[in-house]
Amino acid sequence: MSSSWGYAVNGQHVRVYLPATLATVAALRASGTLPTPGYAHAVTPGLREWYVEGDEDELEYVAFTRAAQGALRLLHDDPLTERRRVVVSADVPASQVSSVPEDLGSSATTVGGVVSLAAVAAVHIDGPEAVKVVTAAVEAVLAAARGDEDAQFIVDGAEDFELEWFDASELDRLT
Repeated sequence: MSSSWGYAVNGQHVRVYLPATLATVAALRASGTLPTPGYAHAVTPGLREWYVEGDEDELEYVAFTRAAQGALRLLHDDPLTERRRVVVSADVPASQVSSVPEDLGSSATTVGGVVSLAAVAAVHIDGPEAVKVVTAAVEAVLAAARGDEDAQFIVDGAEDFELEWFDASELDRLT
């Protein structure tokens, strides 16, 4: 059954894409939960309204891509972690997810509470070949957010690398 949120299981869960780092993955593996994640991305009603011609897969891809961009900011804020974007895909109770009042087309949400390992559908991580480009994107991400077109070009370059997909059962291999 679908909901206005996008991917939903019996209307009770929402697929969210959580920007993360390898340190976040290590914490998930160690404790079995992600700390209160705060913000995430999902197929929000606003995204659905903005991109009406998009099918469900396209809408999910937009939300996923925006979470990968969010991972760049997390990497900027954590200079000690390896420069690889991480996105955690999880199915969380719809009651834990709220849209963030943003512009039409926004996929931004907030997620309240913890996200358990059982809720994690997959973990997506840049391969080692992306590190150089992601490092440059991390250094440019704030300038890009301020509207610097050259910096935005550098940030967009990270999107040339597809994040690798891992099942949640493979966490021990990832950290």
